[in-house]
Amino acid sequence: MPPPLAASTASSQERTVGPFQLLALGVNGIVGVGIFFAPAEVAAHAPGMGAVLAFALTGLSLIPVALAFAVLGRRFDADGGPVVFARAAFGERVAFLVGWVAYVSAFLSTSAVVAGLSQAVAPSLGLEGPVGQRVLASALVTALAAIVASGIRVSARTWTALTVLKLLPLAALLIAFAVATGTGPVVAPTTGLSDGAWLRAGLTVMFAYQGFEIVPVIAGQVRSSERSVPMATVGSLLGAVVLYVALVWACVAALPELASSAAPLASAAGVWGGTGLARVVTAGTSVSALGICVGMMVTTPRYLSALASGGRSLLGLEGMSPRGVPLRALAVTWGAVLLFVNLGNLSELFALSSIAVLMQYGVTAAALAWLSFKRQRGLRPVHAVLAVPTLGLGLTLVAFGASLREAATTGVAVVAGLVLLGLSRPRA
Repeated sequence: MPPPLAASTASSQERTVGPFQLLALGVNGIVGVGIFFAPAEVAAHAPGMGAVLAFALTGLSLIPVALAFAVLGRRFDADGGPVVFARAAFGERVAFLVGWVAYVSAFLSTSAVVAGLSQAVAPSLGLEGPVGQRVLASALVTALAAIVASGIRVSARTWTALTVLKLLPLAALLIAFAVATGTGPVVAPTTGLSDGAWLRAGLTVMFAYQGFEIVPVIAGQVRSSERSVPMATVGSLLGAVVLYVALVWACVAALPELASSAAPLASAAGVWGGTGLARVVTAGTSVSALGICVGMMVTTPRYLSALASGGRSLLGLEGMSPRGVPLRALAVTWGAVLLFVNLGNLSELFALSSIAVLMQYGVTAAALAWLSFKRQRGLRPVHAVLAVPTLGLGLTLVAFGASLREAATTGVAVVAGLVLLGLSRPRA
């Protein structure tokens, strides 16, 4: 018999997100803008087939992390992901701080992606200069918030459609590569690499694979979440590994100077499919960014609603509409993103990303270990084995990827979270 699940945020009749849509959310979260440029950065550290191996080995090393999220995700039938994991294992204060740091990182990243997308497409719409870009960014944020506010059903259809659209140019590139190389695949030589080069390449790839951890964040809106959440969490990562390895192979085979390419996927598309395919893949960058924006506008408010849905209430942010949307949390998120996209240069707004991911990886690993040793929620001590690689990879992200600026930003976020925790009130 399956273990009992946590209290749900929606009744079974109201759940509208199916397994395919949840899988699409995970794929959409991973396959963002980064893969369009990451092959060149990785090739700078691991030339030739070393880049392909870096993507393959790093992807495989993340499978235990996805399994850790999957094992816990099937046992918590509520929105929040790591927030509800932390609450069950360590109580309200830890869950509140984890949710708050994840939320701050998410809305800052959303602001940066929206601003970058607006900057890229504004000239083609006749919007010149910083003012035009900010007008477009403001309109885009408002439109995305309106889509999300209309209900989780509409949001799911939107992110699923955009996920399919972003994958089509990449599939076309791989088909062109397969046709051009025929039965004898092109293999570039592998050069000897130092341990430091492998580490730097792997760190870059690890960031490219992030995104599958958002799947449990909407578990409260998913039909048969005890089956769908594990499938989508692990399935999205495995699908991304296969896709990324094939794409990087196509780039390595097409571009002898891959490390110096400004747009490696588009350049490889030009080699294997001509100018037309290169233009399609270039356009796919904007479609991919738009898909990321939709996914983040759906999931980001749920960190905020989850941290307010436990034993302490905060401004009614936990409220959920009949259509499965935390409207107050969405309104706060819309206002925060709207503010930040109008502040100017947003290149530093990813300043919490690696520490926020560490907190999510770390609290998931710690919660899995604690609940396993306590034999709670149907877990056994053997499940705690998955906590070791999960925590190890999270610490690696911070040790080699975090900066002093990121640590300072995290400190400010934690202080702000403690202030909010003090303002919250015990639930009656």
